[in-house]
Amino acid sequence: MQIAVIAWGSLLWKPGPLKLASGWHPGGPLLPLEFVRNSEDTPELALALCEGAQPCPSYWAYVDAKDLSSARAMLREREKIDPTRPDWIGTVPAPEGAASPVAEHIEAWRVERGIDAVVWTALQARSRGSEGRVPSAQEVLDWLRGLAGDDRAAAEYYIRRTPAHIDTRYRRLIEATLGWRPLREAHVTWMV
Repeated sequence: MQIAVIAWGSLLWKPGPLKLASGWHPGGPLLPLEFVRNSEDTPELALALCEGAQPCPSYWAYVDAKDLSSARAMLREREKIDPTRPDWIGTVPAPEGAASPVAEHIEAWRVERGIDAVVWTALQARSRGSEGRVPSAQEVLDWLRGLAGDDRAAAEYYIRRTPAHIDTRYRRLIEATLGWRPLREAHVTWMV
């Protein structure tokens, strides 16, 4: 069974316990992404799926998993997602009762490539500890400006390390205001 994972943020350079069976390929589906998720355990302002955001390119790789359940479990572990939130791991084909706003688009991409199944991180926006709350651009800038020391460096690194052509409205604002431009070299294993 060929299972792919779709990524756009730190999964590209830190797959952790998610075992990949290939390098990362460009040409994943265009997805509505924005820097709208405050992480609970790091100072990162992560990219997340965000309804109404500009579609951005994503990447994909094959997962070294025997079945879809194993791939979901590896991604859940990597993302530190509580098992009571199975909806935070997107899948096509989807488990019964699980739906994702981007699933139909990803399903068309999957079929076009002849891949058996796909998993992705389906975390939503989070701001001020509130799941699903999309922070305003001003809130994002205020939060980033308020960071100091190692926390600020970690947040800057995440944003700058994200591939340059994942060009979002908030990213352009962060670049213009804070000068956090994309890093020239990404240490990711790419396949072309």
